[in-house]
Amino acid sequence: MTLSIDDIRAAAGRLAGHIERTPCRHSRTLSEITGAEVWVKFENLQFTAAYKERGALNTLLQLSDNERGRGVIAASAGNHSQGLAYHAARLGIPVTIVMPRGTPFVKVQQTRAHGAEVVIEGDSYDEASAVAMTLCKARDLAFIHPFNDLQVMAGQGTVALEMLEDVPDLEVLPIPIGGGGLIAGCATAAKSINPRIQIIGVEPAMYPSFTAKMRGVNGITGGATIAEGIAVKKVGDLSYAVARPLIDQVLLIEEPHFERAVALYCNVEKTVVEGAGAAALAALLAYPDQFKGKKVGLIITGGNIDTRLLASVLTRELVRDQRLVSLRIIGDDRPGLLATVSAVIGQMGGNIIEVAHNRLALDVPAKGAEFDIMIETRDAQHTQEIMDALRDSGYPPRAV
Repeated sequence: MTLSIDDIRAAAGRLAGHIERTPCRHSRTLSEITGAEVWVKFENLQFTAAYKERGALNTLLQLSDNERGRGVIAASAGNHSQGLAYHAARLGIPVTIVMPRGTPFVKVQQTRAHGAEVVIEGDSYDEASAVAMTLCKARDLAFIHPFNDLQVMAGQGTVALEMLEDVPDLEVLPIPIGGGGLIAGCATAAKSINPRIQIIGVEPAMYPSFTAKMRGVNGITGGATIAEGIAVKKVGDLSYAVARPLIDQVLLIEEPHFERAVALYCNVEKTVVEGAGAAALAALLAYPDQFKGKKVGLIITGGNIDTRLLASVLTRELVRDQRLVSLRIIGDDRPGLLATVSAVIGQMGGNIIEVAHNRLALDVPAKGAEFDIMIETRDAQHTQEIMDALRDSGYPPRAV
């Protein structure tokens, strides 16, 4: 069994008019930041905010009438479930989704909103998949795998097909790897159109399943990653077989790069991206020399991120850039001290966010007081200017 460019073109014909043909746009600012010529494919603009609709719908459209009547089932941490639930509802096909415990609430809620029966079972995708297989046999349903299926891979490959129609001279495609369905489909399409194009896989360092399989070792996987959409312990056998001969390299990405990529998409492109959806940009941030000067196509694979997590990521980025910093000041416990310190910060253009006043810390003199003041600044240089002004005024601070 294999996948061909003809399969992907046939999928594109089936999907036409049923999904968004998302834009692929040049990003001048991201190009300046990364040193590459960056083009971005906005798959977060699909109705369910992820590319997974493509593979799910391509598979649903090829079911027999009997299979449609019985219904379908899948296991998914989120985006496959939403795409499948949405298009199954449109086509009048009953759908059951098994989701692991810990799936972001927004994905559970949206999947139910599309009319799916949601079963929450298992502590990982693999455990949820085992439950789904049991239910599939018990209820005589059609199982639609999120990645280890040729029809699903063909649908996902239409992303690269569209990118190379819009920007034919792309030189590199860094593509996220979870189970391997997206990279299998996109690599097949891209290499068929341009054999010289580079295909670079991108995995979370906590879940190097594809890398481990390439090296013939049992990789250690696990941990809390914000890229939960590609946090898969075992890559699909079929998707691996299709993708492996077409991949030039696989890069492992640490968490801070995922966080920074999510924040950059929000602040630069004004678009909401989930952790896995930002993986391709994270690769450019982590390995700039790999991509410098090349024409690179990035796929925003999804935008389904929990709002609290997004707020946390954006706030952490302010801390990382020293635009949000907590300063500790120890001084005499006398009236007006806080007002004096506040005046210095205000005159320097800093914005006080929070103040904690501690008189009981044992490392502070009995007649002294300790202040932790969180301030917002323009950048690291502005922070340093405020700290210098406080020191010159007799209140030397230290960052905490």
